[in-house]
Amino acid sequence: MITIKEAKTKSELTDYIKFPFSLYKNNKNWVPPIIADELESFDKTKNPAFENAEAYFYVAYKNNEIVGRIAAIINWSEVNDQQKKKVRFGWFDVIDDIEVTKALLEKVNELGRKNNLEHVEGPMGFSNLDKVGILTEGFDEMGTMITWYNHSYYATHFEQLGYVKEKEYIESKFPFANVKPEFFEKANDLVKRRYQLSPLNFKTTKEVMPHVDKMFDLFNKSYASLSSFVAISDTQKEYFKKKYISFINPEFIKFVEDKDHNIVAFSIVMPSFSEALQKSKGKLFPFGFLHLLKARKQSKDVLFYLIGVLPEYQNKAVTAIIFKEYYETFKEKGVLNCFRTPELANNIAIHNLWKHFDPIVHKRRCTFLKNL
Repeated sequence: MITIKEAKTKSELTDYIKFPFSLYKNNKNWVPPIIADELESFDKTKNPAFENAEAYFYVAYKNNEIVGRIAAIINWSEVNDQQKKKVRFGWFDVIDDIEVTKALLEKVNELGRKNNLEHVEGPMGFSNLDKVGILTEGFDEMGTMITWYNHSYYATHFEQLGYVKEKEYIESKFPFANVKPEFFEKANDLVKRRYQLSPLNFKTTKEVMPHVDKMFDLFNKSYASLSSFVAISDTQKEYFKKKYISFINPEFIKFVEDKDHNIVAFSIVMPSFSEALQKSKGKLFPFGFLHLLKARKQSKDVLFYLIGVLPEYQNKAVTAIIFKEYYETFKEKGVLNCFRTPELANNIAIHNLWKHFDPIVHKRRCTFLKNL
């Protein structure tokens, strides 16, 4: 018999978070989260996402053992402001038992029907800065700290239960050796002169912080036209600033500004924390933070996390300036491999940015949708 219980207390939520640790115990490609970080994300008093969203965390039990988990989420900004009558689900993990998957998804459907919503979609988090999609290709590739890893049967479960693929994402990689500066050096010089633009580089996190709010404003403007985009609020800016910026090597954050010092483009690249997180086993102490600190300084693999350009500059080759700056930084740091975060498969503009680097698609993922 399958029993579904809502996780509410810190202890219950900790069990919820720890379930994937047992599900993927012997999987060399699964990358664990930091348990304390996940707990904070689920804390209504700490995560500003709850200002405009509600979420419920469910655990499935069979024979008194945890066999699955799911989060049911309503982003009310999406529902009310964008008129997208959707209930989301995320943080989904399950054993290979379709009845468990069915029981968990029914809790999400119940929330949607209760609030007169029209469809359910997931996996996805509260906002566009959360993880998204289940892996459908690339199970033999190591995960990252900003993506979910999963078993291949997840997609089969969804399809058997009448869910259909909604949004598809690709993840690509290329060796730094593929980057030939002649592809962007000429454009870099031309664009800087024509539009009076200049790069902005940083050596310390303290130097970055005064610019972060403007960066998130630019992020909201540059991604506004994408499907299911929900703007980042002022309180979320503060939250993400404290949560993520200090994790990133400041030399991997690049801005482009105009003659009046307005930011017109930005990019954030993260060192790969995958192996460090595996060594940390979900804990910062006593040694987890040392593994992360070492990766922050020494990782030879990097992950292009975010890149954004103001709409009025999106067809003016501004990214040539960004790539030129990264080329110099990566060469100095001895970077070997470059990875891209999940990007919508139909976002041709973003894929064209990388074409000269001969990237290889090594993972695919998607969200699944079902009408209520």
